[in-house]
Amino acid sequence: MTTICDLPEDVLVELLSLLPAQDLIRTCRLVCTQWRYVVDLTTLWKRKCQREGFYIQNLDRSVSDWKIFYMLCSLKRNLIKNPSAEENFQHWKLDNNDGDKWKIEDLPGTHGKDMPDPKVHKYFVTSYGPCFKSQLITLQKEGYWNQLMDEKRPEIVVKDWYAARFDCGCRYELTVRLLSEDYIVLEEFHPEPVVIEQWNDAAWREISHTFQNYPAGVRYIWFQHGGQDTQFWAGWYGIRVTNSSITIGPLTL
Repeated sequence: MTTICDLPEDVLVELLSLLPAQDLIRTCRLVCTQWRYVVDLTTLWKRKCQREGFYIQNLDRSVSDWKIFYMLCSLKRNLIKNPSAEENFQHWKLDNNDGDKWKIEDLPGTHGKDMPDPKVHKYFVTSYGPCFKSQLITLQKEGYWNQLMDEKRPEIVVKDWYAARFDCGCRYELTVRLLSEDYIVLEEFHPEPVVIEQWNDAAWREISHTFQNYPAGVRYIWFQHGGQDTQFWAGWYGIRVTNSSITIGPLTL
């Protein structure tokens, strides 16, 4: 009697590549020596990448581990929750909420401009006192296991968008920290504050940073942004922020 184990290797690769990655690693790999061998094959994970649209021809030489590449591609998404104020202030911790406090407004807003991304409809806006808000991302909860972060150290890409009102000056700040299990700062991105003068172009600008070759032991990412207006006007004349994102490699996608 012919069994599935009697199938040629290429047919077995094709069949197993249809299964979810978790099933392959946790179940199929344990069936027998042959299946373990097939599940560990580069061709199987490359086939999965092709099947799910992660494969790009000119990547062949730059990908050292197709299984990890597949895992990173399938996990890749924005780790910041509620980045564009669609769920009020849900998921954000309001670290400083001074002046007339944080507020949410619809784009383009008074004396403002629309975002380059038409899918973004709202933004958070600061007041005349310091307004800062943050999120703490637990990598293991998001599917990024410790060994992956320590051995592969995939690129961590941070992006944020900010803008001023045309008629008021303001200040914008961003801090992103890679933290250990004990919340020790292993690496930090904290550029000089951006000060925008009154009578500016009100354009939305993107700030971006990529963490690479960071120390082992990263377990959390802490993201904080905010600022205030520089003319101390009552109301919401300060910096506007929206469409924040943190994504973890690969950069090729």
